[in-house]
Amino acid sequence: MTLKILWPGQTKNRESRRLEESYLERINRLAPCRLIVTREARGLPERFAERIKTIEAEGLEKHIKDDYIICLIDKGREMSSTDFARFIQERGETSGRPLAFVAGGFLGLAERFLDRADLRLSLSRMTLSHELCRLVLLEQIYRSLAILRGLSYAK
Repeated sequence: MTLKILWPGQTKNRESRRLEESYLERINRLAPCRLIVTREARGLPERFAERIKTIEAEGLEKHIKDDYIICLIDKGREMSSTDFARFIQERGETSGRPLAFVAGGFLGLAERFLDRADLRLSLSRMTLSHELCRLVLLEQIYRSLAILRGLSYAK
């Protein structure tokens, strides 16, 4: 099973970046995983929101081949950590395709990109900032892999 995690723009908060790197290191001990950071579009969101999301979608699409695409969106499917672990295991074993987790920028993902998703996933019914969403995603991927390997990890 190969994992890819994609999002536009670098995480600006230094402490969050350190935690992301820590979780990526842990994940890579359990499964091959690549973080792909694409170009972040800029502009006034109130005037150029759709254009910003389109530019970011174009950057993300360049790194998606035959992947099983999992888009993070607040109105997506919710899962417990155990269910998420089972999902990763089943998709990893049955699809034969890399699992590509895609988090949007501060405006979210373009509808055209969401239409390509094999799964729309919600990490919480609460609204999370895009940078916090990244960290929660990495933590949950690590937790899932730890569950699948029978490793002890804080509950």
